[in-house]
Amino acid sequence: MDRREFLKASALATASAAHAATGDRAVPKGKADACIFLWLGGGAAHIDTWDPKMKGDGKKQAGSYYGAIDTAIKGEKICEHMKRSAPLMDRAVIVRTVSHAISAEHAAAANLVHTGRLPSGTLQYPSIGSIVANQLGGKTDEVPSYVVMGYPNIMRDPGFLGAKYGYVYLTQTETGPTGLIRPPDVDLNREDRRETLLGKMRESYRKRTGDDQFVEQQDAVTKQAFKLAGPRFLNVFDLKREAPELRTSYGGEFGQRCLLARRLVQSGVRFVEVSHNLNFLNGSGWDTHNEGQLNQHLLIQELDSAFATLLTDLEKNKLLDTTLVVVATEFGRPPEFDSGGGRGHQSLAFSMVLAGGGLKTGQVVGRTDEIGKEVAERRISVPDFHATIHCALGIDPHKNMFAGDRPVPVTDRGEPIRDIFS
Repeated sequence: MDRREFLKASALATASAAHAATGDRAVPKGKADACIFLWLGGGAAHIDTWDPKMKGDGKKQAGSYYGAIDTAIKGEKICEHMKRSAPLMDRAVIVRTVSHAISAEHAAAANLVHTGRLPSGTLQYPSIGSIVANQLGGKTDEVPSYVVMGYPNIMRDPGFLGAKYGYVYLTQTETGPTGLIRPPDVDLNREDRRETLLGKMRESYRKRTGDDQFVEQQDAVTKQAFKLAGPRFLNVFDLKREAPELRTSYGGEFGQRCLLARRLVQSGVRFVEVSHNLNFLNGSGWDTHNEGQLNQHLLIQELDSAFATLLTDLEKNKLLDTTLVVVATEFGRPPEFDSGGGRGHQSLAFSMVLAGGGLKTGQVVGRTDEIGKEVAERRISVPDFHATIHCALGIDPHKNMFAGDRPVPVTDRGEPIRDIFS
């Protein structure tokens, strides 16, 4: 047995032991084959959105900043500024007790929620979008598997999985990725000359470094880019094909990106991340320190319009059962107010949401205490939340990926929320 075979055999033994420790090797399997990941960067206040508590005064009295309204889930309420989403929560699961230990730093917490792991000194872990692309593969080579509408940074990268499982980054909802379109002054002959030169440079790099894998990955990415420049993918960005009433219902910039996310999934994209911190309607985005709290309702209303329309639009197009919609953030906010009337950071208890995907929706997972500061029942770790997403997509969260010869499980010992699966 050589080293590679030994490591793989060891990995299988480790995985078997891990499954045995849980008492049940089988994991639930959902119906979804795509995911739309709505990212509320900055740390959305759970007690002002999905987990309302008694109302505070914005000063000394801790509590929610807004009132609460009933939802389609019996006995459960959400923020009064989510009037369109409230009657649709029977299509969703509110996970109110997500918990981790990173509250001081946005980037570290956001990286944890995107990768499901703390940083390693030896590996760059892949984002959840890259893992989904790797595990499910593309539906067609005419569209990418993974698209990001947000900020390109390392937490969304493919890590050790390699460039093949990276994302296509979009800045415009109506023009698509301009980097895929040949400039007017570059004709086919000039393009061929460029490709010939690039091939020579890659061969030189290969001979100098012996790194065949890197060269092969870059060559594959280039070939894929040419395929993506075709009409099937670029036509997705023609939002004018949609009814004006639907576009209006989705709302502003964030809403139009959610509409594009539906069109991308419909075209065959596996994972789409849409950031809702691109235009700070309240001056600070979801990071509501000080005065940012005062107009937080503008963000909540924008989220409400986009989220509610996305659910009904997916349902109308018969995509809701096969598309998992996730609303995620790096942490929540405490019930107490700071000296400027805003809130600090809180990571030990906060909310995220799952909708569609063939799950047993119309329920709440976990309960926080009377002011939303601590978990009262059923703590859900970030690896657990990731495992639930993967299971909804038919991916075994305990399966090993490989960083070279090194086995790395899809999640860091995450266990899915089993009772939300049919």
